[in-house]
Amino acid sequence: MAADDANDLRRALESNEIIPYFQPLVELRTGLLRGFEALARWQHPQRGVIPPNEFIPLAESSGLHGLLTGKLLTAVFAAAKDIPAHLTLSVNISLTQLTDLTLPRHIRSAAEHAKFPLQRLILEITESALVGNTEHAARIATELKEQGSRLALDDFGTGYSSLRHLQLLPFDELKIDASFVRAMTHTRESRKIAAAIVGLGNSLMLTTVAEGVEDQTIADMLLWLGCDIGQGWLYGRPVPPEQLPETLAERLIPAPPSTPAELHSAAANSTLPLRLEALPTQRLAQLNAIYDGVPVGLCYLDRNLRYVSVNKRLAEMHNLPVASHLGRHISEVIPQKYAQCEPYLLRALDGIPHMGLEISYPDPHRPAVTRTILVSYQPARDEVDEVVGVSISVVDITRRKQAEQALVESEDHYRNAVELSPQVPWTADPNGMILDTSKRWETLTGLTKEESLGTGWVRALHPDDRQATLRAWEKALRTGESLDIQYRIRCRDCEWRWMRVRAAPRRDENGKIIRWYGALEDIGDHKKAEEALRRSEARLQAIFEAAPIGIVIADAPDCRVVMSNPRAEEILHSVVAPLTLIDDYCQESRASAPGDLRDEAQVKPLANAIMSGKSIGPREELRYNDDGTSTWISLTAAPVIDINGKVSGGVIAIQDIDQDKREMHRLEELADALKNKLATHR
Repeated sequence: MAADDANDLRRALESNEIIPYFQPLVELRTGLLRGFEALARWQHPQRGVIPPNEFIPLAESSGLHGLLTGKLLTAVFAAAKDIPAHLTLSVNISLTQLTDLTLPRHIRSAAEHAKFPLQRLILEITESALVGNTEHAARIATELKEQGSRLALDDFGTGYSSLRHLQLLPFDELKIDASFVRAMTHTRESRKIAAAIVGLGNSLMLTTVAEGVEDQTIADMLLWLGCDIGQGWLYGRPVPPEQLPETLAERLIPAPPSTPAELHSAAANSTLPLRLEALPTQRLAQLNAIYDGVPVGLCYLDRNLRYVSVNKRLAEMHNLPVASHLGRHISEVIPQKYAQCEPYLLRALDGIPHMGLEISYPDPHRPAVTRTILVSYQPARDEVDEVVGVSISVVDITRRKQAEQALVESEDHYRNAVELSPQVPWTADPNGMILDTSKRWETLTGLTKEESLGTGWVRALHPDDRQATLRAWEKALRTGESLDIQYRIRCRDCEWRWMRVRAAPRRDENGKIIRWYGALEDIGDHKKAEEALRRSEARLQAIFEAAPIGIVIADAPDCRVVMSNPRAEEILHSVVAPLTLIDDYCQESRASAPGDLRDEAQVKPLANAIMSGKSIGPREELRYNDDGTSTWISLTAAPVIDINGKVSGGVIAIQDIDQDKREMHRLEELADALKNKLATHR
């Protein structure tokens, strides 16, 4: 600019043509507005908007920089009334201002006049402004910090003494120059420089700010690198003070993501990986502790398949120190397994991950034991999605495989036991729908498993049993009580066979039925045996009832009566009731002559037969009845021997011999009378 331009600049300052424009600063992680940077713009009536790189050098060379700073700060602080108190304002400090020892006082005065808290003010200092002015800059920077302002090192990476400046001056923020940021998508070197700056800032506990963020791809890269704040056209162009309310309305409540690109952006996707090279030292130490402490083997290979890092667990699996891995090709470390791994490693280098490759090998310490590992290969990518290596995880699943094998064997044993069992197991849901049944059902009925599921099994029921069976099943489902019923099913040979079904519910911790488990038992042969037994019992009962002699059966060892036929009750002139001693009916008692002593065997014939296990009789007894009459009977007692040779009871046969006995007695009396008469005639 010519000399006339200095006068033009002075006029512009007096006419307030130089005003601040405000550009948003946004948190990359959340997308929330963090503050604004105030950028001076000269609104020339003829030339239009003039950028600061054209008029600020003129202000410094013409001695107008003090007036420019005062005017600009006044306008910035005046506009702050429309900006929420939690947002910051950033203002650039020029080379000349940084040598002006009165700068802190002027800033404080302007802030106090506008009642603006200096804690919200961030003063940005360029690296070029520090060259040759370190002593003055340190003094001024310290005073600015003491007033409450924060300091940011602007355009980092473009100067010559950056690291020394970070060491000497009390900076709070580190700003990455826009030239590195804009080139990140197409220049690998720019990506690495940006990553290094972010890593340096984080390690020094400085907030990192990236300038020149113009698209979401760059924002995602910066987030992956660990950068804190973004500034650029992606978040908004600089706007004059009158447009601040509109910008605030848009940025304070971020709109929900609407496009697929926004939905998958880094700000909306919390699963995006963080770059270790950009993390602070503390977090890196924590991740290293996790890396070495996990029970999973982990390592990283470069594109040449050489170990870059390996954790302790994997080193133990390989039976080698960690240091013996680094820099070596994977084939040198695991030569026996490399041939099996190589195809998956090459695919990972092509960007194709592979999860869950099982590798089995003999245990080097116990050759009889087979070890199994589960290996996953994941391509490692840089900021622009280029594959730079392979991340490998290795899990020892030997015990799990052994448990799985044992489970398979157990299931095989159980399945075989089920198939060999004469019963038919089945399961049903809480509503009674059959879910599963064994193959034996198909063998019995001819109905396939698919035909029998749900309510299909009902087709096998006998028509006469169907209603009662379904009613019993519905009751069990309703009450939760166990089921135990019998019904007939049509078998493959068209024969109807009796089955017994038992089932019980399984409940959860709240008592709710979640499954029914049951078993079907073929009881056809048992039913036939029961029927044959009933017929035999009926025949024996008919014979028992029709026998011409009395029969009484008693249990051992107490001789309690369990059964008697009508003839016995007729002979004894009494009902032979249970729990009655048959010997009480059959003792001779008054039939004995006075003084006639008889042994116990004669008095208790049935008891003696049961106790001795031998038959007693036949023996004649005179039975005195309750009505005063008497009857001659013949008794024969015998023990009942079971299949084990044990006496389980006894039986006594009773025969009415009263008529024969009395006739014999009459004949004897006639013979005696005839004999006496003949003797008299002689």
